[in-house]
Amino acid sequence: MTGLAPLLAALLLGALVGAAITWLAMRAGAAERDRARDAFAALSAEALRRNNESFLQLAGTKLGELHQTATVDLEARRRAVDDLVRPLRDSLARVDGALREVELARTGAYAALLEQVKAMSEAQHRLHAETGNLVKALRAPNVRGRWGEIQLRRVVEMAGMMEYCDFEEQAAVTTAEGQLRPDLVVRLPGGKTVVVDAKAPLAAYLDALDGADADREPRLRAHARQVRDHILRLGSKAYWSQFQPAPDFVVMFLPGETFFSAACEHDPSLIEFGVSQQVIPASPTTLISLLRAVAYGWRQEHVARNAQEISELGRQLYDRLGTMAGHFEDVRRGLDRAVEGYNRAIGSLESRVLVSARRFRDLGVVGDELPILQPVDQAPRAVSAGESD
Repeated sequence: MTGLAPLLAALLLGALVGAAITWLAMRAGAAERDRARDAFAALSAEALRRNNESFLQLAGTKLGELHQTATVDLEARRRAVDDLVRPLRDSLARVDGALREVELARTGAYAALLEQVKAMSEAQHRLHAETGNLVKALRAPNVRGRWGEIQLRRVVEMAGMMEYCDFEEQAAVTTAEGQLRPDLVVRLPGGKTVVVDAKAPLAAYLDALDGADADREPRLRAHARQVRDHILRLGSKAYWSQFQPAPDFVVMFLPGETFFSAACEHDPSLIEFGVSQQVIPASPTTLISLLRAVAYGWRQEHVARNAQEISELGRQLYDRLGTMAGHFEDVRRGLDRAVEGYNRAIGSLESRVLVSARRFRDLGVVGDELPILQPVDQAPRAVSAGESD
């Protein structure tokens, strides 16, 4: 405001001069008005020029001061902003480095994952091919039967029952209808046995795996019917009457959980039908549970047998200790008699022999004196179970 005061004063002065010239021109004549107009124009132009020069000089000075002040303030603000932004810039740099590391790790992990996916895809293809080969192989009845026997042996091994199970090479019975050869005979404690048959029908189930989705349900129902028919045939063989003593049922082993679950899903009464035919359908899990229960029974049998043997051994040890105690008692009695005989002998020796023998020393025949014999006062200890040292 202080710098603008001279400028305002100059403008006010110019206005006053103009007003004066205008008043003079109005009083003069036309020629005077022209001269006055020219003079006024010249004066006005000169006053305006001077005022413009003064204004420009003042404005330049003020603008210079403002520019310098603004430059200093801008530099201070720039430094302040720089101080504020520097930690953020450092943090962003660290974040950028971390992001690059994460990206490198992600790239490596993605490459490793891609390799694993490729390996899994190849393994899946190989598994699919092997499964196809297995399905083709299982279509042959002899291969299917052998596979069921192998699965049965693995189940017996997992249950820890190899010692108590006889496979088909040891279990064969000839009847009027022909030779019965179950796949497994499980020996139970007490001499009893459980018969297990592993010849399960799987043809319809394999057809369901290879067929279209529309044909799967009918073929699975056919699989359930085949399992039911096999249960009926097993029941008619009456294995339990050929292997005595044995429980009045036979176990039908299905070598896969899916075979059993698929049959039960499409024939919910299959288990009840098997029980009515004295045939118990069993998957690997069910048979392992049964064999584990039998193994527990054998452990209890061993415990009972060991307890009986321990009881018999204790009785024998007690009898032998009694016999040995009698022998020690005989020794004690013999020692008592020996001590009594010894005491009687030294008493007779002292009173009848040594008295006369000592007179030789009194007569000077010998120089050494005969020793004095002492009787035995301690008696042998009698054997007594109630005494302790």
